[in-house]
Amino acid sequence: MTDNKLDVLVLREQLVTPNGPYAALDVVDSTGSTNADLMAAARDGAVDRTVLVAEEQTEGRGRRSRTWSSPPGSGVYLSVLIRPTTVPADRLGTLAMVAGLALMHAARETAGIEASLKWPNDLLVGEGRAKAAGVLSEVAQDQATVVGVGLNVTSLPDDAEPGVGGLPAGSFADAGAKNVDRTEIAASFLRAFAEFEASWRLNDGDIARSGVLAGYREACGTLGRSVRAELPGGESVSGEAVDVDEDGRLVIELDDGTRTSVTAGDVVHLRAD
Repeated sequence: MTDNKLDVLVLREQLVTPNGPYAALDVVDSTGSTNADLMAAARDGAVDRTVLVAEEQTEGRGRRSRTWSSPPGSGVYLSVLIRPTTVPADRLGTLAMVAGLALMHAARETAGIEASLKWPNDLLVGEGRAKAAGVLSEVAQDQATVVGVGLNVTSLPDDAEPGVGGLPAGSFADAGAKNVDRTEIAASFLRAFAEFEASWRLNDGDIARSGVLAGYREACGTLGRSVRAELPGGESVSGEAVDVDEDGRLVIELDDGTRTSVTAGDVVHLRAD
């Protein structure tokens, strides 16, 4: 494999105004967390559609304060600051679904691998449905939202730790990607995210009207599976995942035929494909 260092000049030429949809884009060699950096930048007045990419994160974070391994030169670790002033506050969380669709685009169209989404924010790749990426969306002050992505591109070590429910860790390379150029993969994700986010914003964050919901349902490998949802507070529910509703919640049909909607929590797939 050739040197895979990110090319900031190419990213800026393709993605930053006047040629692209973003206002600013920086690549740093190392940082604790791109999300934490952009959350701080948002408080200091950073503009809408600011992007920060890192070659390495030393304190990468996932949902529920979990760590995300972000070694140098092996993945795409980036965050985008969005200021969607017309979107109601209770819809801001659905930006994670927008990011999920953009990850699907990068996997299928640029890396050339099969992929699916695991509700709420994981990208699964390859026949073994290994987790190759996750999304962390955080709301800052003044309606600002930071959407972060951690994506494994190059091959992982054999001792990579599994995720929630024993979900195997994976990468684009391990799934047989035809393209593992990190610059191209980052650009592919960011172009797709900008396109989907523009529709989402134009429709005031309504995932049904914007088409985000339809795309997410089609890509969601959780639907139709037996699952266990481990909820905040230690409770859990089990049943068949039957839908994602217009608020982005996972709808689970319980054994007695009743349905419940899950807003947040860890979902474990209980049945193989």
